[in-house]
Amino acid sequence: MLVGQGIAAVLAAAGLLVTAVPAAHADTASASSASSASEVTSGAETEAPSLVTGLNEEVAATGTAADAARGHLKAKKGRYHIADTSAKDLVSAGTTTDKGGRETVRLQQKYQGVQVLGGQYLVRMTKKDGKRTVTGTSGNYFTELKLGTVTPKVSEKTAIERAIGAVSSQLGGGLLRAPAKDEQKLTGTAEGVTILPQGSGVLTRQITVTGISPVDGQPVKQQVYIDAHSGFPVMQYSDIKTFGATGTAAAGTGETGAAPEAPSAAADQLVVKGTGTRYNGEKVELNLYKNTKGALQTIDYGRRDADDSPYEGPMLVTYDARGREVASASGNWPTGVQPFSPATPELGKEYTDSGAVDAHWAAGKVYDYYKSHFDRKGLDGNDGFIYSLVGVVQNGQPYNNAFWDGAKMVYGQGGGDYRTFSADTDVVGHEMTHGVVEHTANLVYAGQSGAMNEALADYFGNAIDLEANHVSMDDPDAGLLGEDLCTTLSPRECALRDLNDGATTSKNFIGATYGGDNGGVHLNSTIFSGALWDMREDLGSDLADQIVYRALSAYMTPLDGFTEGRAAVIAAAQELGVTKAQLKTVKKSFDAHGIVPGWEKALGVDTDTILNKVNVAGTGVGAGGGKYAVSNSNEDGSEPYSVWLGNTSGKGAPQLMSANNGDYNVYANTDGKTVVWADYSSNGIYIMARPVKGGPAKVVDGIGSDVSSLVVNGDWVAYTAFNPQFGVTNVRYVNMKTGKTGLVDDGRPYNISGLPSIKDGKIAYAKVAPDANGDFKVGVEVFDGATGAKTEMPTADDTMGIGQTAITDDGVFWIEDDDATDTGKAAVRRADLDGANPVTVTPEAGADSLYAYSLTASDDAVTITATPPATWWANDTMAKLYQVAPDGKGGAQRMSCNRGEQAFGVADEGRRVLWLDGTTGYTNLVKRDRPAGRC
Repeated sequence: MLVGQGIAAVLAAAGLLVTAVPAAHADTASASSASSASEVTSGAETEAPSLVTGLNEEVAATGTAADAARGHLKAKKGRYHIADTSAKDLVSAGTTTDKGGRETVRLQQKYQGVQVLGGQYLVRMTKKDGKRTVTGTSGNYFTELKLGTVTPKVSEKTAIERAIGAVSSQLGGGLLRAPAKDEQKLTGTAEGVTILPQGSGVLTRQITVTGISPVDGQPVKQQVYIDAHSGFPVMQYSDIKTFGATGTAAAGTGETGAAPEAPSAAADQLVVKGTGTRYNGEKVELNLYKNTKGALQTIDYGRRDADDSPYEGPMLVTYDARGREVASASGNWPTGVQPFSPATPELGKEYTDSGAVDAHWAAGKVYDYYKSHFDRKGLDGNDGFIYSLVGVVQNGQPYNNAFWDGAKMVYGQGGGDYRTFSADTDVVGHEMTHGVVEHTANLVYAGQSGAMNEALADYFGNAIDLEANHVSMDDPDAGLLGEDLCTTLSPRECALRDLNDGATTSKNFIGATYGGDNGGVHLNSTIFSGALWDMREDLGSDLADQIVYRALSAYMTPLDGFTEGRAAVIAAAQELGVTKAQLKTVKKSFDAHGIVPGWEKALGVDTDTILNKVNVAGTGVGAGGGKYAVSNSNEDGSEPYSVWLGNTSGKGAPQLMSANNGDYNVYANTDGKTVVWADYSSNGIYIMARPVKGGPAKVVDGIGSDVSSLVVNGDWVAYTAFNPQFGVTNVRYVNMKTGKTGLVDDGRPYNISGLPSIKDGKIAYAKVAPDANGDFKVGVEVFDGATGAKTEMPTADDTMGIGQTAITDDGVFWIEDDDATDTGKAAVRRADLDGANPVTVTPEAGADSLYAYSLTASDDAVTITATPPATWWANDTMAKLYQVAPDGKGGAQRMSCNRGEQAFGVADEGRRVLWLDGTTGYTNLVKRDRPAGRC
C-alpha cells in the first residue's frame, strides 16, 4: 500500500498482518541549524501536509483556541488543502495549555458529519500579551475521501451479529470445544458509524464486543469495524491494554455493577496521614480518607492545589478487588467493590502482601511526576478521578498481568514466582501512562501505533520508577521493566522487557496478526522505546522527558507508526530549542534502532513470493490442483475484496474471478477445477462458485449469518456457518450438481460442528454433541454426502478439543487435545476413512510434540500451524509452520525460518505449501516446495 506507514500498519491488513511502507515524514531540520525556517513535509495519499514546523503566523486572539486553529487552516488553505474548516467537519478534540503559554489544539476530522478513524490535525500556538501565534501543525487529514453516501445499508442488529461472529471465530483458539455450563455469550454494542481512511474511504459500523473468552477466560473488549454496505468485518483488535501477554486459566465470571460513587465528607476529613510498608521493605507515607462513619479508606485527596475547594482536584482511589474475577473488572466494576479499609493509619502486613500499599503509593508518585514535570493534571489532564483495582484473579487462580481498560488500572493478584502486579512502580506507571496516551495522541492499540503506545507507557513507566525509587540511569538494571515483580528471581531474570535490549527493525521487527499480540504491540515495542531510552541516557532525563512528552501531547496522532513517531520526536526537540549536537543525538538514537524512512525494505525472507502486498483482513488462501485462490483489494485498501486465481508455481499473472460489485468476496478456496468464495452483501451472504477454465460465477447457497472455512472438491462444497440464535457453528454442505443442501449435524441447539475438509463427496469435521447422559462429547466425524452415513473417528474419551480436519488418499487427519492440564499442546492424529488403523502423527507431549493450532495436508505431507501460548510475547510465540510425513516418521521440520507470523497455511500438491507471511512488514502470499529444516 502506498499510504503513510502508520496508517498502513493499522488499516492495510487489520485482521491479518501488519503492513507498512516508507513513511511520508522526513527529518525536518536542516543540517546547518537545529531551528531552521519553516519546513513543510508532504502527507502520503493526501494533500494536507503531515508536518509543518518553524511557523510564526499570527491568528485572531479572540474566541477559543479551536476557533483560532480553524481560522489559521482556513486562511492558509493553499498550504493545507482542507476544503471545509468549519466546526462541523473539524471538531475540537481538546486543547492543552502549558505554563509557557503554548496551546495545542486537536481537531477531529469528520466527513459529512461522520468521524474519520485517525483523522486528527494538530495546531500548535503560543498565546502571549493578548496575541496568538501559530508555530506549527501536524497530523492526518484525509483529503481524498469521496463517499457517495454515509448512510449504512447494514443494520445495527446485523452488524452486531457479524461482529460477535468474527470475534468468536478469532477467539476460538483453533479448537472446537464443548461449551462450559456457565459460559457467557459475547455481547456487542454499536458505537456509531466510522470511516476508515483507506483511499476514498470505507464506511463502517463500529461495534464493541465484550465478554469472556471461552478458551482462556480472559476478558474480551474487541473493537470491530463492519463494512456498512456488505456487513463484512474489515478490522478488529483488542482494546484492553495489558502490561504483557495473557494468562491461561479457565473462564470465570463474577458479577458486575456500576462505578462506585465518589465519597463525600467534611473538609477536615479529606486527608488522613498514614504509613505502610512496600514489598521492598521501604516504609512510605500514604494519604488516606476517613468517611462519615469514621472508617479509613485508601482514598487520596492530598494532592489538591491550595486554591482547590474541598472536592476539587484529584482523587486517587485504590480498591480491594482480591478474589474478584478479572472478567468482572474489565470495562465493568465488580459488584460492591470498595476501597481497602485499614483499621489504623499504619497499614500492616496484609496491605503489603495484597499489593495495596504499593498500588496506592505508586499511583500518587505517577500523578506527582506528570504534575511536576509537565503541569499535567492527572491522566485526562483535568484531574479526573484515578481508580486502581488490586488483586483480581482468573477462575480463582492467580492472574499474572495488569491492564488499563480505558477507565481504570487493574492489577492481577499474582502467583508462583510473581507478586501482585502493583509491586513494581514501573508497572503502575506503565498502566497509568496508557491513560495519558489515551487522552493525548490516543494511539490506536494495534500494529505500529499500538507498539508506540506500549513503548511510551514503558518509557514513562520506567522514568517514573527510577525517579520515585531514586535509581540512577547509570544503574545496569535501569532499563528493566517488571524486574521487581518476582519473589525469588533476580531482577534481570524476572524482568518482562528491557529498554536496553538493542532491538532494531532489521533484526527484531516481527510481522504479526491482530489475533497475535494485536499486531505486535508488545513484540515490537522495545524497538521504539529503546530509541527513546538511548536518547534519555545521552541527553539526560529532564530534557529527554520533556521532548518525548511534547511529541506525545503536541505532535503524535492516532495512526502514527515508527517513522512518524521519529519525526514527531525530532520536531518536538527542535521546538524546545535543542542544540545541533543534541538534535544529532536524537536522530542517532532512532538510527541505531533502524527507525529510518524505508526501514521495511531491509527485512528478508527464505520463501518464494507469489503475490506481494495482499491487502486483506481476516480472510485466508486456498489451494489445490496447482492453483491458488485468494482475496485482495487495491493498493490503498479502499475497494471491497475481490477473488483472484493463480498458479501455485508463481508463473503467470493472477486472474480475477469475482465481480467488482461493491460486495466483499472472501474465504476463497479451490480444488484446481472450481473456485468458491463467500459474497458478503447487505442482503445476506452468498456462496459463489466459478469454473477455473471459464464460465460465469453462480450462487450455490445463501445464508444470513457469518460463514468461514469454505472447502470444495468436485461437485461438493462445505463451510462453517455461525448460528446467532444459539451462538454456535454448524457445518453446511452443498452439492453443486444436484442442488442438495443440508447440515452434517442436523443443526439441533446442542449440536456444534466446524473446521470441515472434503474429498470425493466425504466431509470430515469436528463435532460436539450431547451423549446419552446429557454430557457434551467432542470428536471427529466423516459425513458421506451420497448416502448420508456418518462414521466416527477414534478419539480419546477425555478429548477436550478438536482442531482442523483434512482428508487425503491416506485417510483423515485432525488435531486432538486430550490434555486436562491444558498445556496448550495438541496431538495430530490420523485414521482410515472407516476409522481403522489410527496413528499418532505428532504426539501431545514429549519429543516432537507441537502447539498445534491448525493443519493442512496433501497425499505426501501434513503441514501444521503451531502457536505456542504467549505468557509474554516473543518471536517464538508467533504462528509457525511445521511439516511432517503422513505417518509421522522423521519428526516435524520447520517449513520456513522466516521470523514473522505465518498464517493460513494451505497444502497444494506434493510438499508445496502456501501461506500469508508477515515477515517483511507487508502481508505477502508466499510458498515453499519443501521444509527449510530445523531453524
